Amino acid sequence: MKRILIVLPLAASLIFSTACANRKVTRIDPNQQTDLSGRWNDSDSRLVANELITQILTGAWRTNFEQKHNRKPVLIVGSIKNKSSEQIDPITFIKDLEKASINSGTVSIVQSGEERNQLREERNEQQTFSSEDSKKKWGREKGADFMINGVISSIVDQHKNQKTVYYQINLELTDLETNEKVWIGDKKIKKAIRN
Repeated sequence: MKRILIVLPLAASLIFSTACANRKVTRIDPNQQTDLSGRWNDSDSRLVANELITQILTGAWRTNFEQKHNRKPVLIVGSIKNKSSEQIDPITFIKDLEKASINSGTVSIVQSGEERNQLREERNEQQTFSSEDSKKKWGREKGADFMINGVISSIVDQHKNQKTVYYQINLELTDLETNEKVWIGDKKIKKAIRN
């Protein structure tokens, strides 16, 4: 019995070390499209964010706003809900949306949620601990004119060793003062997976 108790952990250790010895990791370009599992991935997030931001920014709402206010609009990204069949963290997609918006140079983006609260906490601490000439004043935040909200959903169709996954990403842009939806758009992706 003692012999078995000694041999089992030794055998498990040997199997584990052999399995790990065969693993090879290679660094690749983060912008390179990779699709290992067929699930939603970084390439999908980047592609969809760039395409939807292009759609948003070419909408008539932006021209109307700029003509009326003589400045570029300020956007905030609200909630992006994951209603898909997969566990997708919407933070990556939100950051891709913010990046594409800022890089366009045609809109401004302000912080939302937890990040905004951290900034306010820092500003509050500066009132006590920073010098008079370096502390930041209250009441100078830029207010957003429009909010982006959206949903990621999916439909899975599977038979034997074949599967298709259809993703639909819907975004809406809403005027924060009037609650008017000024733009609605979507992007669809369909993936065929064979095992």
